[in-house]
Amino acid sequence: MIRSHMGRLGICIAALTISVAHAQERTINLEPPGEFDFILDRAGLISEQDKESIRNTCATLLQAQAIPIVVVTIESMAQYGPPGIRIETFATLLFDQWGIGYKEVGGQSWNRGILLLVSAQDRKARIELGADWGREFDPVCQKIMDEQIIFHFKQGNYSQGIVAGVESLDHMARGIALPTRPRPWWHYAVVVGAIGLAIFTVVSLIRRGASGWAWLFWGAVFALLGFILYQALAGSRSSGGFSGGSFGGGFSGGGGATGSW
Repeated sequence: MIRSHMGRLGICIAALTISVAHAQERTINLEPPGEFDFILDRAGLISEQDKESIRNTCATLLQAQAIPIVVVTIESMAQYGPPGIRIETFATLLFDQWGIGYKEVGGQSWNRGILLLVSAQDRKARIELGADWGREFDPVCQKIMDEQIIFHFKQGNYSQGIVAGVESLDHMARGIALPTRPRPWWHYAVVVGAIGLAIFTVVSLIRRGASGWAWLFWGAVFALLGFILYQALAGSRSSGGFSGGSFGGGFSGGGGATGSW
């Protein structure tokens, strides 16, 4: 009888040990940043100036749209998770463990948290979205990953790439056009074009005065700029201010994108 009880007890202890071990395998050994800090930079990839810029962008978006962006950089996934874990799995576990975003806001399903994860030594990055994003934003996230984040990472500009990624994710969340990928040679074209326009304007004014084409041209330019500014402001409007933080029980499942360099 005693042996029978001891056998059952041994089985229970073994089952409990296996259960605990399994739970540990599904846990990421990272504590979240503060509710309004938005950044956990364990790998030291982000400059202090860029951290301030990221926090300002994230705070404004959170208040306006109730959408938190959380940025995490780590040295390697093996340091904080089980061996051999893929970055997609790491990001999903971390997202759910921290509860990024909210299941609903104002009675409406609003699980729209965003995680940007960078693993420096693994040379991998991941954008993970909350479940309510669905999978339709996967191409947008991949574009952000390839053209903004990885583009800078390949040049060794990690801080700049993370800032560009956050700004693009902010645009995505607000429903406005993404920033274009930087092309340094454009600077020369812009300068040459500006000089040409200035010469055109001066010559037109000298030869034809107020009746010249310069006035019509610049009128069209300023009208176009005004329209673009209006669209940008309209896209950033919000129906009210959100007072919650970054973590409210949200969970992943809305897709995202992965990149490597």
